[in-house]
Amino acid sequence: MSPFTGSAARTSDWQHLRCEIADGVATVTLARPEKLNALTFGAYADLRDLLAELSRERSVRALVLAGEGRGFCSGGDVDEIIGATLAMDTAQLLDFNRMTGQVVRAVRECPFPVIAAVHGVAAGAGAVLALAADFRIADPSARFAFLFTRVGLSGGDMGAAYLLPRVVGLGHATRLLMLGEPVRAPEAERIGLISEMAEEGAADETAQRLAHRLAEGPALAYAQTKALLTAELDMPLAASVELDASTQALLMNGEDYAEFHAAFTEKRPPKWRGR
Repeated sequence: MSPFTGSAARTSDWQHLRCEIADGVATVTLARPEKLNALTFGAYADLRDLLAELSRERSVRALVLAGEGRGFCSGGDVDEIIGATLAMDTAQLLDFNRMTGQVVRAVRECPFPVIAAVHGVAAGAGAVLALAADFRIADPSARFAFLFTRVGLSGGDMGAAYLLPRVVGLGHATRLLMLGEPVRAPEAERIGLISEMAEEGAADETAQRLAHRLAEGPALAYAQTKALLTAELDMPLAASVELDASTQALLMNGEDYAEFHAAFTEKRPPKWRGR
């Protein structure tokens, strides 16, 4: 995403979530614990717009996405979204579904690693938000459920049919998206849906540790690695190695590459600047 802004000012007044930034780490917390952090139209829009703003903030080097209360996110609010969509026409429904996809694209395209800290339920859109993250840290209480077919919709919602086979393989993805059955933490770890299993109740803390480790590292190298992982999913090998070559040539001309050599020569840790 471009760092250039228009005339609209950055805001810190987010009504449907909390955002805190410290030491290069942004922590975004879904904050409707009484509804298991169910998403509303406004919550989707806030996530989309916040991720765009943070992508322009060169001070943000990693992001933790968490949920307040008993679970990560139970998906779209049944009353405020499902009930409301029944009264929408096709054009309005298309606008809404495109917006939810824009949130997933924003997670995948932002120039810093995103870590989902999952405890309790991650269902429906909540499961896809976690899926879109670069890392999923979960404690033993976590359970994932892609519930879309259970409400009469396609399992391929918000990019799930694109992302999930690439994380867990086509066989597991078919089962999860077709049947909508919950996957508890041990199985999720076994099939590769979880990046790291945390201790009971420690998903947020473990995610913060990883975020700070990433924030202290070579931010530009991480950003380009993330971009290549996404871009090369559908590329032939020849195009991939050419893109890799171009990217490495640019990074070899950067300050961090020279800093590594200086630090190695001087026998000290490198001081990464993300340039």
